[in-house]
Amino acid sequence: MNLGATELIIVLAILLVLFGGAKLPKLARSLGQAQKEFKQGVTDESNSEDKTDEKPKDA
Repeated sequence: MNLGATELIIVLAILLVLFGGAKLPKLARSLGQAQKEFKQGVTDESNSEDKTDEKPKDA
């Protein structure tokens, strides 16, 4: 999905109209936090899958 400068400006203008200037920083902060938690969950999940894929060695 390639967004040019014009499309990005239009999207930002629509967000400003919908949410207003006061709520926009809160919205951006919560979106950033959600993205951070999602990435952390994905890396935690892949790490746990790597550990379960290892087979125990017989002694």
